[in-house]
Amino acid sequence: MTTPTFSSLQAVFPLTVPTPTPLTHPELIDASDLSLEEDLVRTPDNLRLWQTYLDILHSRIAAREAPETEDPAMRELLGPLATEDERRAYLTLVQAYERALAHLPTSYKLWHAYLRVRMEYLCGPIPNEKGKGRSKMPEGGALVDVEGGDERVQWPEESEGTSLDGLIGEREWKATAGVFERALSWLPTMPRIWLLYLSFLSHPSCPRSLAYTHTRRTFDRALRTLPPSLHARIWPAYLAWARSASGESLVRAWRRYLALDPYPIESYIALLQRPEHASARALEAAKWLLRLSRLAREGQYTSAEGKSPYQLLGEWLEVCAEWAEEVGVDEEDGKIGKDKEADEAPIDVKAYDADTDPANTSRLDVERIVHRDGLAVYKDQAGRLWTGLGTYWVRRGDFDKAKSTFDEALRSVVTVRDFTQVFDAYAEFSEQLVTSLMDALADPNADAEDAEETEETERELDTSMKAFEDLMDRRPFLVNDVMLRRNPNDVKEWEKRVALFEGNDEKIVETYTTALSTVKPKQAVGLHTLYVNFAKFYETGADDGLGEARKVFEKAIKVHFRKIDELAEVWCEWAEMELRHDNFEEAVKVMERATAVPKNSKVDYYDDTLAPQARLFKSLKLWSFFVDIEESIGTVESTKRVYDRIMELKIANAQVIINYAAFLEENKYFEESFKVYERGIEAFTYPIAFEIWNIYLSKFLKRYGGSKLERARDLFEQALEKCPPKFSKPLYLMYGQLEEEHGLAKRAMNIYDRATRAVSDDDRFEMFSLYIAKATANFGLPATRPLYERAIETLPDRQTAEMCLRFAALERKLGEIDRARAIYAHASQFCDPRTNPQFWEEWNQFEIDHGSEDTFREHLRIRRSVQAKFNTEAHFLAAQAVAAREKGADALADEERAAEEAADPMAAVERSGAVGGAGMSFVPAKERTTLQSVTHGDGAAAGQEAQANADEIAIDYEDFE
Repeated sequence: MTTPTFSSLQAVFPLTVPTPTPLTHPELIDASDLSLEEDLVRTPDNLRLWQTYLDILHSRIAAREAPETEDPAMRELLGPLATEDERRAYLTLVQAYERALAHLPTSYKLWHAYLRVRMEYLCGPIPNEKGKGRSKMPEGGALVDVEGGDERVQWPEESEGTSLDGLIGEREWKATAGVFERALSWLPTMPRIWLLYLSFLSHPSCPRSLAYTHTRRTFDRALRTLPPSLHARIWPAYLAWARSASGESLVRAWRRYLALDPYPIESYIALLQRPEHASARALEAAKWLLRLSRLAREGQYTSAEGKSPYQLLGEWLEVCAEWAEEVGVDEEDGKIGKDKEADEAPIDVKAYDADTDPANTSRLDVERIVHRDGLAVYKDQAGRLWTGLGTYWVRRGDFDKAKSTFDEALRSVVTVRDFTQVFDAYAEFSEQLVTSLMDALADPNADAEDAEETEETERELDTSMKAFEDLMDRRPFLVNDVMLRRNPNDVKEWEKRVALFEGNDEKIVETYTTALSTVKPKQAVGLHTLYVNFAKFYETGADDGLGEARKVFEKAIKVHFRKIDELAEVWCEWAEMELRHDNFEEAVKVMERATAVPKNSKVDYYDDTLAPQARLFKSLKLWSFFVDIEESIGTVESTKRVYDRIMELKIANAQVIINYAAFLEENKYFEESFKVYERGIEAFTYPIAFEIWNIYLSKFLKRYGGSKLERARDLFEQALEKCPPKFSKPLYLMYGQLEEEHGLAKRAMNIYDRATRAVSDDDRFEMFSLYIAKATANFGLPATRPLYERAIETLPDRQTAEMCLRFAALERKLGEIDRARAIYAHASQFCDPRTNPQFWEEWNQFEIDHGSEDTFREHLRIRRSVQAKFNTEAHFLAAQAVAAREKGADALADEERAAEEAADPMAAVERSGAVGGAGMSFVPAKERTTLQSVTHGDGAAAGQEAQANADEIAIDYEDFE
């Protein structure tokens, strides 16, 4: 078998030119089809008959057997027309369809079926398009679905072995294209025919003579021929084909569509940035992005992808940095800084601008645009914009301009975030530059004769390394510059800058001088620390340091600080400096200057409209420091004068009063110290006056004791006269103790009695307890009964119960059992059995020890009535809360119960009877049980009875026998 040559294969085609007919190819007519042929001759316009005939041919061809042997090479080149049988079948179908269309040239069904047959024999099997349809576009979006609206047949990328080779069968491909043209001449408004034709031309095996120019012109003819309402079916296919064709076709097709619908402009820009297009179309993409950024900033454009104006500008900057040579102009051609008015003029998006015209081929002045559209608008993104601009100059190879850009950025950014971005980019660029120079010197392929070039590289390397090291060393200073640019009134940052220059006196003095001239006193916090530290620097460093420090302080005291305390701190630091150098008289003179009282001393200390110097004489901080100096190095008289001036100015606080009195007491001026206390009491009200009275009375009693009893009584009466109840308790206790130690017991009892009426409710219980204890000690137990009775009437309910228990215990000691029982009965109305079980247990034990059957029955009745009284929702919840808190003590209660059973067998019997479920509140008298065994059951049965009827009293007639 001979191998076919290219020429022999090419000679086979075209098969359908001229069009086969029964006269030229009689072998195409099967004898079994003669009857149908006769019918078709009689009725050539019968479409149904033609479809029947064509169906018979299709079924006959589909049922033919595949050849036993097949040449793979022929199959790979010729595809569905590889064998003679396949070519004969192809011709059979072609002649039949041609004959049918000759009589029915306007039948869409015949044309569509015919075109698909020819496509299947040339292109291979057509992929199934079931389920594929036109998507409905949302309102307010694009007119067509650019990404997913292509209705063409989606051919597989690999078509070898399934289609006719375009080079061998080029004439057959052209013949089929001619058939499509004939179909469109009869049915020009059928979009499906156009899409089928465009699918045919888009096949990977389509000859080049048809695949490009002819396809583009076919798309254009389709748009011109079809009505505008059907253009939405053509445009997605056109744009998809243009995307695959690239080049000028891509640009022209997309520009035409964007003139109709600008919505998918960002998709077009993304296409322009694809690697195969970017080098030629980067400028156009950059101008589109800049235009969209400006329009979005003015509110005239909304990104389909939800991008902000800054994001669009960032993408523009990335394109400029990536394709710097294609997009930007050279440094000498830039206009930044040359026309200041143009740089600062607002941008008019409606006016024509070559920078935003994609059709204009003039390149962009990137630096000027970054300053106008970026740094002037998005000041919070300065770091990103400066970094992008520096990267742009690096990509252009202009390293000097890149360095100057980074340096300018470091001098202008005002946030640490922006500084970090710029500094990292600058350091990375410097490091890469040094690395590239070192690689160039280490290149073994370098020409040894270029000694001069090598020396130049070495010098450049040395310069770059030095610059890189200097950059890294300057980082702390640059960060400090950023912080000071953000807030030049930040005193702490100025102090940090001084610390950075440690060891360099000239720089330190320069920094302090710059700081003091830059910082605005009214806007700075802690400005005085700069003056103080500056003075200390001179004090410890310079030869004539003390004189220079005094000059600094002289300047500082004239500054209008934000707060008076800052000015006072300056004066105090000045005086301390004089003290450190043993200039005591000078320190006193400094404080006298600071505290000098002006003629108009009636100024408001808190009036911020006045200068701090005019209000300084009322600074308590300054006077307190003056007092400390006088107490340390002055005399008693001079110290008293300072204290008296403080009192005259009415700026003393309680601490000053106490300090003044303590100073006089230390120097044996006792009466004068007492006068100071009295002046303080007159100057202040409660609660401050209470503290002064407390100290004053303690000091007075310590000094005189009972020797001046009447004077002491008078002082206590004055102190208690206006004293609020919450502060009166300590004074009454001190007064009572005075009378007990140096006066009469009766007067002491009267004072305690007054105290029980005068103190606050929180202190009254404790005061009654003390009063009762004192009465017991002085007059015996019977004398306390009236006190208990008044306490029970006066105290609140929660404290009344406790006082009643104490009163009952007293009566039990005195043998008054009936009085004690009456007290228990009175107190029971305040005690809920669920929250105050201790009271009921004590009463229960009392009845066991001292009661009778009748009294115990009355006790149980009272308990049930009280429990019913308290059986409300609020009290029940309170009881539950108490039970929850006490639940953790169950183990401890078990141990205590075991100890009680060992000590008291009768109590164990009572509990066992309750647990046994008798359910009785008492034992009938006929059983002759002793009184000690009659108790109220605490078990489950008793609880159930109480729940059944809390007010029921279980009494039988037998009880009265």
